Amino acid sequence: MLEKIFKLKAHRTNVRTEIVAGLTTFLAMAYILFVNPSILGATGMDKGSVFVATCLAAAIGSALMGFIANYPIALAPGMGLNAFFTYTVVLHMGYTWQIALGAVFLSACIFFALSIFKIREWIIRSIPLPLRSAIAAGIGLFLALIALENAGIVIANPATLVGLGDLTKPGPLFAMLGFILIVVLEARKITGAVLIGVLAVTVLAIALGYSPFGGVMSMPPSIAPTFMQLDIKGAFNVSLISVVFAFLFVDVFDNSGTLIGVTKRAGLADEDGNIPKMGRALVADSAAALFGSLLGTSTTTSYIESAAGVSAGGRTGLTAIVVAILFLLSLFFAPLAGSVPAFATAPALLFIAVLMTSGLAEIDWKDITVAAPVTVTALTMPFTYSIANGIAFGFITWTLAKLLTGRARELNAALVVLSILFVIKLGWLSA
Repeated sequence: MLEKIFKLKAHRTNVRTEIVAGLTTFLAMAYILFVNPSILGATGMDKGSVFVATCLAAAIGSALMGFIANYPIALAPGMGLNAFFTYTVVLHMGYTWQIALGAVFLSACIFFALSIFKIREWIIRSIPLPLRSAIAAGIGLFLALIALENAGIVIANPATLVGLGDLTKPGPLFAMLGFILIVVLEARKITGAVLIGVLAVTVLAIALGYSPFGGVMSMPPSIAPTFMQLDIKGAFNVSLISVVFAFLFVDVFDNSGTLIGVTKRAGLADEDGNIPKMGRALVADSAAALFGSLLGTSTTTSYIESAAGVSAGGRTGLTAIVVAILFLLSLFFAPLAGSVPAFATAPALLFIAVLMTSGLAEIDWKDITVAAPVTVTALTMPFTYSIANGIAFGFITWTLAKLLTGRARELNAALVVLSILFVIKLGWLSA
């Protein structure tokens, strides 16, 4: 049956290899079980319910990818998007988390339509590669600021906006220890480095009496507090257009980048670098985001950590199915997730930030019409606490820089139209 569904022999793999690959991928991305409830819980959402929603969204998304596209790619609520959901849409802009879930639902619907009608390729081709790298880096810097704030390393300062926290307190010390541990484990190629770092800091904090222990296993908490609580009508507010677009935009490029990177590493791309069944993969991804918003979590997306499973030999959707099963089993570890303090998840956020900012190395810094928009995009996100603002300023700066330096031929209709819309949004709709 497995051979018939996943075509294991054709992909030169077997059941044992796929199971090992699935376990490897799960260990590499299981940190989301602790990080996502911590981040979304800041909005007032029930952490136990978010934990269940995270497990189910990851399981459903990974299963859809495995069965529909037969790719060894796992899904879960995306890092960066969950931070945007909490710290920008809810805490900064003042919308309820129910409306934010509605915005996630709308963005997933649009993504689904783009995948069905194959408009995604046109959008991706329209956005310059440097801007895509800048968006990823900006999200990384945004995560880094949140991580340092959660750890107590960076604090508010009325004179300078931000300042250095008290490094003699337990929070900053535990966070710095966890980050160094993750870096060392990753450098030594230890599978699940991020997960090990989070759990190690948690255990140490509990042992020393700095964090309460809620237990390890129990029956799953109720999902009722977040299930079907999204406010779709409220998300149709005109000022949320850029929010819906930001969810959509980041999800489209996050997924495309992950699919390209993982399938290339797995040898699933053709001679021209094209990815077969890309449409199916994107349909699975957008459907997973829809389910996630209904369950009560931020946008579900493909995880680059799937490359860990590919390195272990994963070549088919069976790898993703194994990940889905493991996420379902994780439902019974809610007490452990509730025992993880914010300073234990902060190192994970900071490490993900390191990975996301690495794309800046590919930028042509000698071309000022490229360097300026990239810098503006990356810095605006953390400093305005908004991914949407970073994208808007980046597009506008890129378009004006090219237009006013006589390089209008490097622009396209999509860039110009989007830049005009962003100017209108920032200049008038924000007020």
